[in-house]
Amino acid sequence: MAGELSPIDKAKFVAAKRAVDFVEDGMRVGLGTGSTAAWMVRCLGELVREEGLRITGVPTSARTAALAREVGIKVVSLDEAQWLDVTIDGADEYDSELNLIKGGGAALLQEKIVATASDQMIVIADIGKKVEKLGSFPLPVEVIPFGWQTTKALIEETLIGLDVMGRTTTLRMNGDIPVMTDEGNHIIDLHLNRIENARQLSLVMNQIPGVVENGLFIDICDAVVIGYGDGKVEVRDINSGTVEEDHIDFVENENLFSDL
Repeated sequence: MAGELSPIDKAKFVAAKRAVDFVEDGMRVGLGTGSTAAWMVRCLGELVREEGLRITGVPTSARTAALAREVGIKVVSLDEAQWLDVTIDGADEYDSELNLIKGGGAALLQEKIVATASDQMIVIADIGKKVEKLGSFPLPVEVIPFGWQTTKALIEETLIGLDVMGRTTTLRMNGDIPVMTDEGNHIIDLHLNRIENARQLSLVMNQIPGVVENGLFIDICDAVVIGYGDGKVEVRDINSGTVEEDHIDFVENENLFSDL
């Protein structure tokens, strides 16, 4: 039940609960991937089942698609939807300009495609994801399997000329085998510690042969919904420059918490 959640899970839940207020009847909604986004999908499913909310969801991963169908959300592909009203997703880091690092769940490619095909991108996060400079969280770079070691070496060589604090790179593993994305690619994590010029880094990474996409989301996010363990919620809108505060009470709900 809600009372059994950790403070971090409570923060994720209240952020997700507040973020679904951006969704209106009839909207086409991009559904993010990750633990925080999963709360949002559950909250939307509750509105669909109990309040008759009519939405069409475009998931950013196979596991999000499965969860959305499970909770009763109609799911279509981005090609079917063509354009979205809003995408709601989590982030691994965000800065004061709402630039992001994403891809901890290895879904960064679909996440970026869906987010950029939306009128708005709303990020849901706990306060621990806020940083002064991006880079503490390893930057994921999606690469094709063919020649991945060469691509990794090219990435390391390119980093020498960039203003970052660390340059270690690792192939993301699942036990003894490389992690495979939904597109059948690998993830190379860049342990940079601090990224001084995220825009430059993003552009340069995507010029390297073998790189499909990187996890820097620059000028894509419109607002971040920040949850706290005591139920407090902040909504920071980068376009209007406003900060709104709210408080969400925890209510025991079998539909949302039974699988925890």
